[in-house]
Amino acid sequence: MANATFYIIQPDSKQADAEGFGAYVMFLAKHFSSQGAKVYLNCHDKTQAEQIAEQFWQIDAKEFVAHNLVGEGPKYATNIEIGYQGVRPSWNRQLVINLAENDTTFANKFAEVVDFVPCEEKAKQLARERYKIYRQAGYQLQTIEIVHS
Repeated sequence: MANATFYIIQPDSKQADAEGFGAYVMFLAKHFSSQGAKVYLNCHDKTQAEQIAEQFWQIDAKEFVAHNLVGEGPKYATNIEIGYQGVRPSWNRQLVINLAENDTTFANKFAEVVDFVPCEEKAKQLARERYKIYRQAGYQLQTIEIVHS
């Protein structure tokens, strides 16, 4: 059965600001890929995808994780691929980390979905809509609250 996990971001957590959130996304991508998962980071648009890719290049060389944007790099070489709405992963990926605010029609192609419930009210409502879509698609749902981490 497919699973969807929503990480609930609390206003007092480090992930509540853009820098902390970006670091947390990188942490999750590295964590899942180190366990052998083929991870797809689904961004809102090309600009966000390029920003996330740049963040991977800015980390300490000892912690570097191979990654590529969709259409760049070798087709089977990295466990982390970064794309955006309207493009497809280069090849089969098991897990998607969704950073886009809507359009979860991609989700049925992945066994595992990671999504987020931000602090801001409009973004929270969009997350609720995605939650409903995953539930209707038959995903087993769970939530994890992020606090003071």
